[in-house]
Amino acid sequence: MAVIVRLDVMMAMRKITGRDLAAEIGISEQNLSLLKSGKVKGIRFETLEKICHALECQPGDLLEVVE
Repeated sequence: MAVIVRLDVMMAMRKITGRDLAAEIGISEQNLSLLKSGKVKGIRFETLEKICHALECQPGDLLEVVE
């Protein structure tokens, strides 16, 4: 099983740039880029909560488990 990060899809749907989202949630653009690409091993719940608030979505909208 693998967890797929769908952050880029939600950002496109909400028409928000990486620069704007990173500034709103208080992380660097580089860390946001790593998160979008799925090259991170984990995410703090605090960061996930900020992303969900900024994009007006639920964690399940950002993460998907595939076989």
